Amino acid sequence: MATYSAETRFRITATLTCVLAATLTLGACSAQTPRGDTAPTNASDTDACKRNQDAGTITYISGYGYSASAGQLDVFLAEELGYFDDLCLDVEINASGANGQQLVASGQAQFTALGSASDVMLAAANSKNLTAVATYGTTPPFSIFGNEKLESLKDLDGGSLGYFINLTPIASAMLDEAGVDVSKVEMVKMTNYDPTVVVREQVDAIVGYASNQPQSLKAQGMPFSEFLPADLGVQGTYNVMEVNSRFLEEHREVAADFMRASLKALQYCLDESDACIDTLAKLAEDNNQGAAFPRDQLARTWEVESAWVRESAGGNPGVQTTAMWEPEHKLVKKYGDVKDLPAIADMMDADLTADLYDGDTLIWTAE
Repeated sequence: MATYSAETRFRITATLTCVLAATLTLGACSAQTPRGDTAPTNASDTDACKRNQDAGTITYISGYGYSASAGQLDVFLAEELGYFDDLCLDVEINASGANGQQLVASGQAQFTALGSASDVMLAAANSKNLTAVATYGTTPPFSIFGNEKLESLKDLDGGSLGYFINLTPIASAMLDEAGVDVSKVEMVKMTNYDPTVVVREQVDAIVGYASNQPQSLKAQGMPFSEFLPADLGVQGTYNVMEVNSRFLEEHREVAADFMRASLKALQYCLDESDACIDTLAKLAEDNNQGAAFPRDQLARTWEVESAWVRESAGGNPGVQTTAMWEPEHKLVKKYGDVKDLPAIADMMDADLTADLYDGDTLIWTAE
């Protein structure tokens, strides 16, 4: 548990807003940013290019608008940097964040990103047409943050805990490990993402994301307490890319090239954070979401989440294994209220992304 005072200054701050504007679809990319020394030669006359063109339009659903999160900003940047064009991929991005999993499962879209493997697992119990192809970290993105009076989560007994959408298995495990009697905690479904409600003691604590609401409080110098999964020995994952299973089966090499381009953009954002965030902020502004995703917020978010990518137990960005998911699989079984949870191997493809690397280097070739 870490307690932050108003006087403390923080280097890493971030805010992720889930207030989403109307649906907008982005068409062909414009390569206005340098592509680097490893850009391939033009692939327009190759069999691979024709294969990718014949697959038609690939639709990606961004679950959190223009968030600076892995599995999201890299897709936007892959389009802006021209990486999808380099591989002859026609990609459209829907930044509304509406029903991403439902659209992908139904085949109306092909790719979307989720916050953790547990999100994938909970959905997999009801849909057989989603496959995870990349996991971007082994740091659970969740945290429980509250007013500065909380010295431990056990202090929530007799108090109140806010949550968004549902109480995640990670949060349930944290409360359990802390010995909290949840029957004595008033659960409050939050209707907005204002983190200052804990400072004003409207609720004692909230289950949020370590890279957003708590970081906003830090940036404002507000006193609060924060509890991370690692503080209680709870393990999990950070952000997962999912693809429509039928599309993956019928167009495996195309799906691989989509991931190849987005992972190249992800590495660009790891190496050139300022330029990456400049581009993302301009996209948000140009598409009337600048107020929800201002540049300073995006920069703080990426500073936190890029560290999660670098520190992933999977090694190379996006690489996933069943071992990475096992701790969370157990938590979903225990806390997820899921009767028929599929085996991990049935929910993920562990080879697609791993095969895109030669050692530590992303394979980037086109002839």
